[in-house]
Amino acid sequence: MPYTPPENFTELIDTMKKAAAALRDAEVPHLLGGGLAAWARGGPPTEHDVDFFVRPRHAEAGLEALAGAGMRPEHPPEGWLLKAHDGDLLVDLIFRPSGGEIADEHFERAEVLEVMAQPLRVASLDDVMITKLLSISEQEPSFASALELTRSLREQINWPFVRERTASSPFARAFFTLVEELGLVRPAAA
Repeated sequence: MPYTPPENFTELIDTMKKAAAALRDAEVPHLLGGGLAAWARGGPPTEHDVDFFVRPRHAEAGLEALAGAGMRPEHPPEGWLLKAHDGDLLVDLIFRPSGGEIADEHFERAEVLEVMAQPLRVASLDDVMITKLLSISEQEPSFASALELTRSLREQINWPFVRERTASSPFARAFFTLVEELGLVRPAAA
């Protein structure tokens, strides 16, 4: 079934391009992450925000670059990301998602892809899925976005690697039971 882009998708892409250009021009190493990283590889269009992964040591410089591009910066209390508002749209600079901080290995697994005529380093789907699975909690117990990503891009994900990196999470283990029962992912080798 084809996906219908959300109403604000064009504006979301414009914000992504504006933010990526600002980070590039400020020489802040970054990876396109989250729903847009999945979309760049053929997944469904996202309606949420623009996520960039940055190393912790580059987060403040990234926020300054986004502010210099006319976005309103925000230091949320969570302590694992910084935010910039481009009108009604949000850009997240994620540096310490659930599961650990963004490190050199994330950049090594990423690929440079052409995203709407702009070359961008895009986070691996494995890292996007790991981040999604490790963010599931008792307060946010939804498997919806991880399940949508699995259905659309399962052939591109290194499932043994994702299992290994998320093994400590009971929610990730429950997710694997679900997708195995649905026939979307093969059960792990015994």
